[in-house]
Amino acid sequence: MKLDEMLSTAGPQLRLLWLLSCVIVVLLLQVTDGKKDLTSACTTCKQITDNFNKGFDRTAKQNFGGGNTAWEERKLSKYETSEIRLMEIVEGLCDSSSFECNRMLEEHEEHFETWWFKRKTKHPDLHKWFCIETIKVCCPKGTFGPDCNACVGGSERPCHGNGMCDGEGTRGGNGKCSCVHGYKGEFCLDCIDGYFNEERNDTFSLCTECHSSCKTCTGATNQDCDECKEGWEEDDQEACVDVNECSKDPAPCGEEQYCLNTEGSYLCKACDKVCSGCTGAGPDKCQACASGYQDTEGTCTDIDECSQSESVCTKANQDCANTNGSYVCICSSGYEEQDGECVHTPQPEEAEEPEVSETGLHKEL
Repeated sequence: MKLDEMLSTAGPQLRLLWLLSCVIVVLLLQVTDGKKDLTSACTTCKQITDNFNKGFDRTAKQNFGGGNTAWEERKLSKYETSEIRLMEIVEGLCDSSSFECNRMLEEHEEHFETWWFKRKTKHPDLHKWFCIETIKVCCPKGTFGPDCNACVGGSERPCHGNGMCDGEGTRGGNGKCSCVHGYKGEFCLDCIDGYFNEERNDTFSLCTECHSSCKTCTGATNQDCDECKEGWEEDDQEACVDVNECSKDPAPCGEEQYCLNTEGSYLCKACDKVCSGCTGAGPDKCQACASGYQDTEGTCTDIDECSQSESVCTKANQDCANTNGSYVCICSSGYEEQDGECVHTPQPEEAEEPEVSETGLHKEL
């Protein structure tokens, strides 16, 4: 059934409820977009005023040259505050591809002329005069929103110095804190798990990381843990110490692996290839030697099958070549393998002697 058919068959209360839901969704989307627009407008305005200051510095010594000093002073004094210099600065405020920047500049260009000729001396901070006080798209540091309200924790130390205030410096945002790592809570004064308050009062908090063994703690050592992390356990002195998983029964690793204990955990490492089971790294830590290897004074070494009294290569015209952990049978020199047998390698026939003709001249064959 289509939506319009469902609404036509529904009661008036249900239809009204559905319409109200649609209106609320639209309003929420508008509010969200509005906050984004307000934040974006401040960013654009700051970009414009920053570029203005760069242009001001760039043109500060323009038209300087050698020659008549009196002429330079007369001309420069005019250029310094001239409309020509203002236009040169304004032309470089926005990239041609920046729609928002160019639109804002076009809407408020007359304000730059007002500030340049009438307000610059009394209000030298262009960003404050233009973005905050005149077109009102930004707020002073530590404040946010349409009325430039102070952020949580106050405008001097937003979020008590432990986070970012949403919308700070703009006419958007909600002023809520996004805490930096280690801090949590509405005011960024509480510590996350793994950190503890080294200092704390109503307006200041210093969260310091717990000892690596602690999940939660009240101090910096492994004896200050409230709860141990996984892989750690309390000892008789109520300190969190590492659990040696490698000593557990059954062993946590596979048959051809050995266990390496680490702080709070463990690793399973592959045994040396000469081993059949092992207790650690290397050929001297084997529980038994793999096939093709033998125990030599506690270390597994390769067996040279080719040096044994009984030949391992039993076919005719074969030689034995030792390899690590095994051996191979290869045909002797002058023989090659054919159908599993070593047969004599045919040698190139010797060149036939040239025949001698009746005339006594050699005849080429």
